[in-house]
Amino acid sequence: MSRQMVRPGGRSSRVQASVHAAVRELTSEVGRDALTVPMIALRAGVTPSTVYRRWGDLQELLSDVAVERLRPETAPRDHGALPLDLMVWAEQFLDEMSSPAGRAYVRDALLGDPDGGNAGQCSAYAAEQIDVILTRATGRGEEAPDVETVMDHVVAPLMYRILFRPDGLDAAYARRLVTAVLGARGR
Repeated sequence: MSRQMVRPGGRSSRVQASVHAAVRELTSEVGRDALTVPMIALRAGVTPSTVYRRWGDLQELLSDVAVERLRPETAPRDHGALPLDLMVWAEQFLDEMSSPAGRAYVRDALLGDPDGGNAGQCSAYAAEQIDVILTRATGRGEEAPDVETVMDHVVAPLMYRILFRPDGLDAAYARRLVTAVLGARGR
């Protein structure tokens, strides 16, 4: 191994963890709009230049934290049947993403993301979760749509409504999307 390889759990990992923790703590204490790089660096025990060198600016740092916060912590639960698995997942996704914190994380993830990498990562999180659900369903012998079909017909409309038309958005809407995509697979 070369000496230049980043060691898992090394300094880089510790810096990221402490800076992310500082952002989360300070956001709850003083609010997101009051955050500054020097304030975050002081709380994290690093220099402001370390933050600027790694993240570039405050918006990119907030974007990085948001992407990490949007990462699902567990695999979707298995309820024994595709319609129920996908409905429960869609309702939870809607709850999390449409909450004030969820919408703020989505906004931050996109604002500090000039090349689109963070949006792609957030999309990949949803696709991975859906893939788990669909793979389990197929393993049980159920007919299942592909991941992209669910992304296009469930996740995309949910995200559009969360970001641009949140009024009247509820679990019943998520259930209608799931019912439609599952009903369409036989056509």
